Amino acid sequence: MADYWRKQQPGQPLYGDILWSRPERRDQAGRLTIIGGNSHGFSAVASAYQLARQLGVGEVRAVIPDALGAKLPTAVRRQLDDLILAPSNPSGGLALGAERDLAVAAGWSNNLLFIGDNGANAETAKLLERFLTNPAHQETRVTLARDTIDLLVYSAEALLARENCHLVLSLAQLQKLARAVYYPRVITFSQGVKQIAETLHKFTISYRVVITLFHDDNLLVAGEGEVVSQPFTQPMRVWSGEIATREAAWSVWQPDIIKATATGWTEL
Repeated sequence: MADYWRKQQPGQPLYGDILWSRPERRDQAGRLTIIGGNSHGFSAVASAYQLARQLGVGEVRAVIPDALGAKLPTAVRRQLDDLILAPSNPSGGLALGAERDLAVAAGWSNNLLFIGDNGANAETAKLLERFLTNPAHQETRVTLARDTIDLLVYSAEALLARENCHLVLSLAQLQKLARAVYYPRVITFSQGVKQIAETLHKFTISYRVVITLFHDDNLLVAGEGEVVSQPFTQPMRVWSGEIATREAAWSVWQPDIIKATATGWTEL
């Protein structure tokens, strides 16, 4: 096996010291803000919020479009006990006016999780691009998942150059980003996990982001040329946003995103 690639087995953490050092007191367990939703969907935000609390994050906040405010069932409203209703556009997604709410969240949180359900909305895409490329927020740690990635394909160069940025994506989304920046290496679904690990190794040497990817019954995470993988056969837990939420929660407590991600997998 290549020296840049480490394999972790379920229940056998590579970084056991991190697993056992998870904060036990909520007042020492950090803050996570979950961002997403549109007037037609909020389930990913609600599910991520509940899971983050269950995992032990100290304080969890959600930022959703105000178009959702009147549509939230009472039970969901009770669950989301720290909720910000940000300006929405006519399509029901987050508007450019929500940038102030994102800036406040960046100052409050240890990590921002953009969980998706944004809708195919150009104004929301512009909002995300402006926020993520704003020099004032370059130190803010972010985790991007699901259709958030799709909205940012046309900003791929800036996105991939961003530090403190973790992309939880599909192979198809990686292909789109690679094409957008004219990455020379071919990425196909027929490639095995060994070839994809090598691609992630080289890709993350070229670009600053950390990438989590499900492929060929494996979860892989890569950053700065280092790759860790673990066998995994439940892709719906990736597409639903659960894996991204687990990884974002562990990144609240652990500054090394790769170690945080791999450690979070041991509980799957």
